[in-house]
This record gives sequence, C-alpha cells and structure tokens, in this order.
Amino acid sequence: MAAGLAVVGTIEKSTSLKAAIKWPNDILINGKKVCGILMENLFEGGQLKAALLGIGLNIRLDVSCYEEISNIATSLSGESGMDLTPPEIVPSLLDELDRVYRSLQGGTDIYAEWLARVETLGRFVRVRHGDSIEEGYLASIAPDGSATLQRSDGSQVTIFTGD
Repeated sequence: MAAGLAVVGTIEKSTSLKAAIKWPNDILINGKKVCGILMENLFEGGQLKAALLGIGLNIRLDVSCYEEISNIATSLSGESGMDLTPPEIVPSLLDELDRVYRSLQGGTDIYAEWLARVETLGRFVRVRHGDSIEEGYLASIAPDGSATLQRSDGSQVTIFTGD
C-alpha cells in the first residue's frame, strides 16, 4: 500500500496526471498500466528480516513500438507529453517512499487513503492467482490487502495475492 501511494504521489507531483491503483500491485493512468510493484518478504525463524521492493515505472517507454502491449500500457512521457527521464523521476519517487514510510513509522494508517485510490473496487475483475483464475466484482479489500470477489453465482472468494 505504501509503495502504491508513493508511486501515485510521484506521478501526480511530477506530471499533474491523475493516477490510480489497480489491486493488488499496478498503477494506471487513463486505464493503462504505467507501473507494476512487486514485494518479497524474507523471514527467518518466523520473523521478518527484510522486505524487497521492486517498482517498474514506465517513464519513457514508447508503447507504440510494442503491438502486444500498446492498448494496455503507457508511460509518463507518453501521457504527459513531457520529455521525462529517470534522473528526474527517481529522486521524487525516493522522496515519496520516504514520506509515506515515515508516516507509517509515526503511526499513520494509510489504508483509507490507499483504498480511495483503488480504481478497481466495485468493478468486474479477472484475477489470476496461482494456477487458477477468478472472476467477479471486487466487493471489498481488507486492511491486510486481501480482496473479496463476488462471483456471478453469488458466492464469494477471498484472494490474498494475484495479477
């Protein structure tokens, strides 16, 4: 949640574009993916020892060169019309990550702010998790990040990770 908010904040401060979160780990601009976020936790003896964060932010990608993604992906430069570079964006992203992290360390609950930015809440989604695919309306997202889908048959399923 913190990384998603930091990326959204960076995009909006750097470009004035409106960004949204697609549960669980993508950032969208105008409905197209501009960023993917991956998180890996390392545990030792049941205790969290490290958290690895990967942020893939399309800054200058010309999606028209890649027919297979040109309808679903975008970049900051492409959307803003600005000739942006990583040296311009990365320091802003690090500042935003630091700001959100310090807020968390200070006891701030970011769940409501994050949830307000989730564009897919209440919409029909298709989620791949493991070897299965679930479809339904994204009914709710809990503070732990798990999502509840309402299937077409009325049943519900809770998913903790997916794509």
